[in-house]
Amino acid sequence: MIFTETALSGAYVLEQERRGDDRGFFARTFCAEEFAQHGLATHFVQANTSLSADAGTLRGLHFQRAPAEEAKLMRCVAGAMWDVIVDIRQGSPTYLQSFGTELSAENGRQLYVPKGFAHGFQTLAPGTMAAYMVDEYYTPGVEEGFRFDDPALAIDWPHSVTTVSDKDRTWPLINS
Repeated sequence: MIFTETALSGAYVLEQERRGDDRGFFARTFCAEEFAQHGLATHFVQANTSLSADAGTLRGLHFQRAPAEEAKLMRCVAGAMWDVIVDIRQGSPTYLQSFGTELSAENGRQLYVPKGFAHGFQTLAPGTMAAYMVDEYYTPGVEEGFRFDDPALAIDWPHSVTTVSDKDRTWPLINS
């Protein structure tokens, strides 16, 4: 795997090193030893999948507060999505800055989301399926979020939002 750190410290884009032949290719998507060498989480406790039927669907921006902050390893296994993270670490020089990248079944790219980040994505194709691992169990009592259209974040989503849950539409604005 090729690890490229983003401008938001601790967050990485991972590229597959595909080894192919006439049958297709083989590539690793996780290696505990390589993750440890980069200081990333190596013990994941849950694997999740989400399917979004329509292009333009937005999920997020979600995070869990201490003591259940979670790191995520995001991947798109069908379709394509614009994956976004926001640094919410108090005192960080990149506090409330965001980073986005396209994850698709075709490009095989992954995004490592460290603890202390909000996360969300918008689907770019119908039938988009995200698969991701987390290093902490889902804990409803500490789940929070930001609105995808919060002016304080000024995230430039690639398309008009076609579908968003009531919960994601009603998270409070940061400066309210």
